[in-house]
Amino acid sequence: MIYFFVEVEDSYLGPRIDGDIVTSDFENQRMIHKRYIYQIVAKAMKIFQPVTSLASISLVDDAHITVCGDIHGQFYDLIHIFELNGFPPKENPYLFNVDVQGFCFFLFAAIYLARGNHESDGLNESFGFHREVSYKVGEQCVELFSQAFCFLPLAHLINDQFFVVHGGLFTHDGVKLSEIRDINRFCQPPDEGLMSDLLWSDPQTSLGRAPSKRGCGVMFGEDVSTKFLTDNNLKLIIRSHEVKDDGFEVMHHGQLITVFSAPNYCGRVNLSLSLPLSLPFYLVFTLL
Repeated sequence: MIYFFVEVEDSYLGPRIDGDIVTSDFENQRMIHKRYIYQIVAKAMKIFQPVTSLASISLVDDAHITVCGDIHGQFYDLIHIFELNGFPPKENPYLFNVDVQGFCFFLFAAIYLARGNHESDGLNESFGFHREVSYKVGEQCVELFSQAFCFLPLAHLINDQFFVVHGGLFTHDGVKLSEIRDINRFCQPPDEGLMSDLLWSDPQTSLGRAPSKRGCGVMFGEDVSTKFLTDNNLKLIIRSHEVKDDGFEVMHHGQLITVFSAPNYCGRVNLSLSLPLSLPFYLVFTLL
C-alpha cells in the first residue's frame, strides 16, 4: 500500500490513526495527513470491492438503521447527526445516501455508503473538490478518490423491503433488482442507462415520465413508483438528491420519501433531516 511509504513528520499535529483507533482532532479543524487519507481510502476500497451494486442490509427484529441524505462535506453537520442519533457502533448503524465528498466516514464502524451523482470526476471538478484535494494533499490523492468513488454501491436494499437510492427510478418499466445488482459500477457514470438513472432521477407529482431538468436521468410519477415496488415486492423507496425546505418530503401516496441532510446548502435556508428506520417497520423523522 502506498501509505506505507509516506512519512508523517514530527511537526504534524492533526488526527492520527493507530490500528482502528483514531484521535478526535478532526473537531479542531486540523487537516488530516495524506498518509492517513491514503490509509482510509485504501481500506474503504477493500471493503467495497466485493459488494454488489445493489448492496443488501439485514436487520433483525427490534433493530434500527438511520438513513441520511446528502452531506456535501459539511463536517460539523455530520457530527451533529451523530450527537442527536448516537455514534455508530454495530448496534447503531447508518446509511448515508450520499453526496459525501470525503471519506471521514470510514473512521467509524457500521457505516454504509451509496454513490451519489457528485461522486464523479465531472462534478467534483466543477464544485471544487478536486482543486481542494490537489492543493492540500496533491494530485495523486485526487486520483485515489476518483478510483474509490467507483467502488461505492449504487443502491441498498434493507431487509428485502426498502429500496434506498440517491436519485431515483428508471426511464423504462420492468427493471428488476437483479439487473441493478449486476451493474458494472467501476467507472465514471454514463450519461444514460440504469446507473445514470439511479444517480440523477427525481420524482414528480404528475403521472408518467418527463425529461429531467438536470439533463440526466428522468422525472417519474407515482405510477412508476407503484409499478417498480409491485414488480420487486418492495414497500418503500427512500432517496435523496434534492434540497427540501423541511429536510424531507413524502410523495406518491407514501411510497417515496426524500431525505436531505445538509442544512443551509449553498446559501439556501433549508432544514435537514435524518430518518431512523426500525423493524418492525416504523419511521421517526429527526430534525437536525
